[in-house]
Formats: sequence, C-alpha cells, structure tokens
Amino acid sequence: MQLDIDTLSALLARVQKPARYAGQEYNSITKDWSAARATIALAYPDLYEIGMSNLGLAILYDLVNRREDLVAERVYTPWDDMEAVMREEGVRLWSLETRRTLDEFDVIGFSLQHELNYT
Repeated sequence: MQLDIDTLSALLARVQKPARYAGQEYNSITKDWSAARATIALAYPDLYEIGMSNLGLAILYDLVNRREDLVAERVYTPWDDMEAVMREEGVRLWSLETRRTLDEFDVIGFSLQHELNYT
C-alpha cells in the first residue's frame, strides 16, 4: 500500500529530521510501475545520511533504473523517533521514491558492505 501524503505529513511533523523520510531529492528516479517486469527495493541498513552517500548503492540504483523493464527504489533505516511513531501508528516501512511499502516490491536487496553494518 502506498503511503498517502496526509499520513506522511502527520508522521514527519512528529520527528526531528523529517527530510530523511520525505524523498523527492535531486537526481532521484521515479518510474512507472505498470511498465516494470520487476520492482526492487534497495535497502541500506543505516540512516539516510549514511546510506545516501554510499557510492555502491548509488551506482546500483542508477544501473537498475537505466533498464526500462526494472524499477529500483531506496529505503533506509528509520531513526528511533520515526521507528516509534511508525510502530505507534501501525505504518510499514516505505520507499523514498513512491512511498510504497516494502511488501509491494518483488525483491528487497540489502547492502551489507562492511562489518559495522552487521550490528
């Protein structure tokens, strides 16, 4: 289920750094899901500020989205304040590009590139 803008706005009003979760940043790619053969959530197991600067994830995101038949969207670990709000409201984790919940994706890929991310 796609997170609606009213729900997102209500959640963002309750956290310290709402820009982490809003999406729509420069160079983000939003594609038509109806034309996709497969949809992929690229999950980085850390905060947005850490994961968005990861070159490997950025390259993979670009390469997958260059294909017309694939969609790649990004998702990062929410900070404690957002996690608490999401649990309280029963909101599932969503992607930045289209705010779709992870259960809507065909594939969820996690980036675990060094031992500090394994904790």
